[in-house]
This record gives sequence, C-alpha cells and structure tokens, in this order.
Amino acid sequence: MSVEIALVAEEAAGVRTLQRVARSGHRLRMVLTASRADEGGSVAAAAAGLGVPTLPGDRVRDPGLADELRDAGIDVLLNVHSLHLVRPEVLTAPRVGAFNLHPGPLPECAGLNAPSWAVARGHAEHGVTLHWMEAGIDTGDVVEEARFPITAEDTALTVSVQCVGRGQELVDRLLAHLDAGTVPRHPQDLTTRRYFGREVPHDGRVPWAKPAREVLDFVRACDYGPYPSPWGVPTTRRDDADLGVVRLAATGRPCPGRSPGEVDADDEGPVVATADEWVRPRRLVVSGRGCEPASVLRAGDRLS
Repeated sequence: MSVEIALVAEEAAGVRTLQRVARSGHRLRMVLTASRADEGGSVAAAAAGLGVPTLPGDRVRDPGLADELRDAGIDVLLNVHSLHLVRPEVLTAPRVGAFNLHPGPLPECAGLNAPSWAVARGHAEHGVTLHWMEAGIDTGDVVEEARFPITAEDTALTVSVQCVGRGQELVDRLLAHLDAGTVPRHPQDLTTRRYFGREVPHDGRVPWAKPAREVLDFVRACDYGPYPSPWGVPTTRRDDADLGVVRLAATGRPCPGRSPGEVDADDEGPVVATADEWVRPRRLVVSGRGCEPASVLRAGDRLS
C-alpha cells in the first residue's frame, strides 16, 4: 500500500531518511526542515534536488499545519532528528499516524543528547528506537528498535554514527510495515523511563575527584570531533585560566596519596590524578586553539 509522507528532518540522518523514502514505493509530499537549500548536503538541498517542496521546520509548532496536512492527504508524519515539539493537533492530522526516530533506547534513555548520556553514564549498550508520537516526549508505543554495544573507545560521535546507521534499518522496517498496511505498537514500560534534558553533567567541568573511569567517560561523552559537541569541550582551571580537555586516555596506574587534579609527568608526558588512577591528557584547548598537553602542563600543576 502506497502512502503519502511528510518528513520533518535535520542532519545527516534526515538526508539519508529522505533519500530512502524517495526510493521507496511511497510518495514524499513535503519536507519540513530548518536547513537551507543553498547549504551543501543539507536536508533542504536534498529535497530541492528531488523537487519536493519544503516548509520551515518550526511549522510543526503551528496548529494550523494540521489542516494543511489533512488537505494534502498526508498519511504519515515522520520526524528524524528535529528537536521542535510537535503540536498535538499536528500529531493527529496524518491518517495513519506520526512517528519519531529517537537516537536512544526507550524508555531508559528518553530526551536530548542520548548518545552523550549513554557514554557519560558508562552504559554497556545503546540503541535507536522508532516509535509512535504522542503528546508526551518519547513516550509513544515502540514500532521497532535496534541495540548495540558501547566500547571503552567509543565517543559520543561514534555512538551517534551507529545510531544513524541502525536508524536507517528501522526506517526500512517502517516502510515495509506501511507496505503491509499494519504498523505494530509495543507499549513502553514507563515505570523504567529516564528523561534527560539540556543540562550538561558536572556543569561541563572535568570531575577530577571522580574515579578515572567516570572522568574518561565524561570526556568521551563530550567528544564529537571534528564536529561541535552539544555539550561543548570539557573545561578545567589552572591558576586563573580555563583549559579545554578534548581527549584523555587511561593509564591503569593507581595514584595513591595524590590529590585529584594534581599533575605529574612520565616518559610519555603529563598525567593527571583522579580519585583512583592517573589519566593522560591527549589533546587540550588553550585560548581557543588546540595544543599538545606537554606544551601546557608541568609536574606540580593543579587542575580544578
């Protein structure tokens, strides 16, 4: 069964979804996005290349959009990586329903920046979920999900990239369900729900007083390099100046008797004490410029 689809999308995941829907047997009627057609590789540029009309992404907050969707005969509204809250009137306008591709497992990782929170909290696995949309944020019944392990080397970026790839598999499954004429619904157990907002753990400061594993996890959770991180670069203070800590590495060596944030050095360069082990800075930012830790830190320095 062919359906009429309105896509609300941003970022690379949105572009890939747009291309997938366009190649399917369904009809992509409109795209809502904050991007511009003159931005290379953007959702708007991809839509323009296919001759699909676009609307501003924030129109989903306008209840008047509901009548436009009904008048256009839209069967499905699909939301991919757009953070605008969709009005209830808009959610109920499509004939079949509205769906969201969430870059996290539900119900335990709802809300914003799910890949970063998963890494920061030391989760052993993460996932991506395609669910029915309702008035609550990420509370709707699950259509499909995919999960994958997180390693000690993963950053928020590498987890996000996996979410994009696995998410496209879920989009394919949704399109297959639409072909078949029935989209499954698996209610979430909301008693286990955990919602994450815009806050940044530790106020964005490197928590040297925590165990090394937590310190390393937090810095990796902020790492979207070379792209900007939604949590920014973690900072620490030396004397009267802030330093950005882009990357750290584990040493596995205990640091008994050393104060958290105390700097020492070995043959490989500077190391910093945490609550239990030394960690090794691999990349710092000073006055907005990246630099090698050995050019900045000296044994005896104190970071806070």
